[in-house]
Amino acid sequence: MIYAPSAPTAIHPSSLPTALVRAIYVHVPFCFHKCHYCDFYSITRQPARRMEQFVDLVLREAALWPQAGYGIATVGPHVCPRTVFIGGGTPSLLPMEAMRRLISGLHQRFDMADLAEFTMEANPATVTADYCAMLRDMGVNRLSFGAQSFNTTELATLQRYHRPEDIARTLSLARAAGFHRLNLDLIYAIPGQDLSSWLASLQMAISLGVNHLSCYGLTYEANTPISVRKQLGQISTVDEAVELKMLHGTCRCLAKAGFVPYEISNYCLHGEECRHNLLYWNGGDYIGLGPAAASHIRGTRWRNPPNLDQWEQAIARDTLPSMDIEHLSPLRRAGELIMLQLRLRDGINYVDFAARTGYQARKLYAGVIDQLAELRLVAADDRGFRLTERGIDISDTIAGQFLQPSDV
Repeated sequence: MIYAPSAPTAIHPSSLPTALVRAIYVHVPFCFHKCHYCDFYSITRQPARRMEQFVDLVLREAALWPQAGYGIATVGPHVCPRTVFIGGGTPSLLPMEAMRRLISGLHQRFDMADLAEFTMEANPATVTADYCAMLRDMGVNRLSFGAQSFNTTELATLQRYHRPEDIARTLSLARAAGFHRLNLDLIYAIPGQDLSSWLASLQMAISLGVNHLSCYGLTYEANTPISVRKQLGQISTVDEAVELKMLHGTCRCLAKAGFVPYEISNYCLHGEECRHNLLYWNGGDYIGLGPAAASHIRGTRWRNPPNLDQWEQAIARDTLPSMDIEHLSPLRRAGELIMLQLRLRDGINYVDFAARTGYQARKLYAGVIDQLAELRLVAADDRGFRLTERGIDISDTIAGQFLQPSDV
């Protein structure tokens, strides 16, 4: 059953399944500029006082979640995170003392005894040595920087306002503050980019010594400025065949440098996987705080309204605003688990899948798996199945094959 209300409604933790929630996402919506390709919810030109108010309300929203230990209360989720991720927007735009207060408040409101990973996103042009030192002192242990490219022309096409040299400078600041777990986001198939330019950006990223890289093909999301420019014929997209060469070249280039492609778009040195995102790809439970943040609890998922005013008004009333609420059937959850885990290098393990869903994947999807294996789009054995290189090229199409069954 799916609800898509025109206005946010309130969701109550006590109405949700009992679960031990291991991840928290906080969405900070502030940006100094809206990049032309970005469709994440963000707003610009906000005064410091509104950012301070935002922190007040995020912590007020956090307080609406049960604080009792798992198993003490009989209903609802209990939040004891192993991972926290602050994204945006540009979280590093929050004034330093406001960010300090946000992180401190999260520690006060949730049991962080099991916390293993605390990631924050940042723009290479918006952090200082003092800001990095504060984050490290507050327990943040992983930073993710939106580098996107090391080519000035490509950065201009994306409307990014940092320079290539800012990336190296920012990484130096982070390391000086004690950060060792560092990610760079990179984008390929940027208009005007060719294979050699993309590989040059990869080599620059490798040379900077980071231990995680997220490499995404540019997507033209509806209503973004770059999508409008495409429709008007003002830019030319990269040919699909060239984009595939970029994808394959990424795998080969990073493999030589010791990076494991543990997920379709994510590569890391041994042991440096992003644990927070792995929880998403394995269908785990998480709560989202802030406007536009999504949550998932045992097959019930929703998102906060992507509107700062609406979110502020709801939290000020001590209600959890929600929209696009979905209650997934067991079969739909099983199909979506395959859809998510197919993104991972290890794919689907039959024993784990049965334990988590109650279904036997080989029986439920026997025809689909056999057909995909015959086409060499998946590699299947007695333990499970995973995408081949050919399968990765059309991964979205393949994933859709597992969302066909429905409850009778």
